[in-house]
Amino acid sequence: MAQASRFAGPTDESWLARHVEDIIDPDLPIIDPHHHLWERDGSTYLLPELLTDLRSGHNIVASVFEECRSMYRTDGPEEEASLGETEFVAGIAAQAGNGVCARMVGRVDMMLGDRAAGLLERHIESSGGRFTAVRQSTAWDASDRVHKVVPTAGMLRDPTFRQGVACLARLGLAFDAWVYHPQIPEVAELAGWFPGTQIVLNHVGSPILGGPYADRRDAVFADWRASMTALARHRNVTVKLGALPIRLPGSTANREMPPSSAEVAAAWRPWLETCIELFGAERCMFESNFPVQKRWCSYAVAWNAFKRIASDATAAEKTALFAGTAARVYRVT
Repeated sequence: MAQASRFAGPTDESWLARHVEDIIDPDLPIIDPHHHLWERDGSTYLLPELLTDLRSGHNIVASVFEECRSMYRTDGPEEEASLGETEFVAGIAAQAGNGVCARMVGRVDMMLGDRAAGLLERHIESSGGRFTAVRQSTAWDASDRVHKVVPTAGMLRDPTFRQGVACLARLGLAFDAWVYHPQIPEVAELAGWFPGTQIVLNHVGSPILGGPYADRRDAVFADWRASMTALARHRNVTVKLGALPIRLPGSTANREMPPSSAEVAAAWRPWLETCIELFGAERCMFESNFPVQKRWCSYAVAWNAFKRIASDATAAEKTALFAGTAARVYRVT
């Protein structure tokens, strides 16, 4: 649970309310492929909070829950604890209807190897068929100044881990990867090992823009782009677009006010447009990453920013970016 608490914390709703803007292209259908539900560290983001954001003016037709170590079972075998999260999400989906949590990305420890198969089947059953992917976050960096999600490097290359991933293809499940940008080559290796498994790279590969990397942003972008270029050669890889810093050091923006969608779009455009250029719209999907992102901007602003970035896209490309890719990868009907 410690890995997620770094991103939790109360949201300043009064601060977000200082900036309100009209919804761009309000009829465009959207599937939000990445949001959480939790109650931790003073942050409550459950069905009422989620519905408030989903009804902020954009045409959200469905959503996909992303695992966040929430509502785990507190008794029984540790490897089965995440079944509690799956059961919780299934209940939320049944209560809400209207495409809320239509699908979910859950968590099963791939280090179980071949034994993961039976547990995966239990998650699928417990979810009422909503369980369509697994995320096991493996973000790690050599610097002590960068938050480590896992204690050791190279988990995606571990033979036992790959035995667990092999179980996904047999059940038609995708794998969500959360890594930092120096680890993107590991994701490419995994995609090469399992060409029949959908691999979803979260958060454009999470380029590290602070800590020891803060003074060499141009180098980070160049390294990131080179790794993403190689990753894009694997046709079974798709990318979630979002979850990047909005206000970079040296910004002259008024920090007393939350950012506008124009400011968010300006900060994210180089990274997101590069992904669309390399992978194509049919292999990219915009993500809200709420409530994490809510600490910096509102739901309405975030999706307006995505629409600004995609303003020159064709109708077919917009369909893919905002709903089509997510529907295909996570089997949202």
